Amino acid sequence: MKYVMLAIWMIASTTLFAEKVQITSDRMKAMDKKKEIHFIGNAKVTQLKDWIHGDEIIIYFDENNETKKYVAKGKVTFELHQKDSLYKGKADKVTYLPKKSQYILTGKAVIDDLVNKRHVNGDEIVLNSVTGDASVKGNKKKPVKFIFDMEKKSE
Repeated sequence: MKYVMLAIWMIASTTLFAEKVQITSDRMKAMDKKKEIHFIGNAKVTQLKDWIHGDEIIIYFDENNETKKYVAKGKVTFELHQKDSLYKGKADKVTYLPKKSQYILTGKAVIDDLVNKRHVNGDEIVLNSVTGDASVKGNKKKPVKFIFDMEKKSE
């Protein structure tokens, strides 16, 4: 019951504070003993301009009831706005670790940096949303692919 109240507080507080996290879905299931809240069906997490959308989003809490991680599953899409970048992407699963500002995309992972006109895809992409650092893993059948535009040199 404690997590149901926490979820209701999280959602209600977004109307008071714009920087808070807002979560919407068709239904919700709180699991107190596991310290999890499952948002099922058309689930979306929004914070400022950033958002993650998936079939299901699970929020995991630590022993202090602070958010440990978010896991979005099933046809996941997202948009991340940073000072000098705008990332859009998709994957089968996206895990967000708020304390590290790190996104882990797995399964048909794709990220497009719309500002710097770069595209990367692979089996797993780890992106630090603060630094912009990324690491990408592929496999023998589907290697990592990185596409970018080169500026033309004027002579």
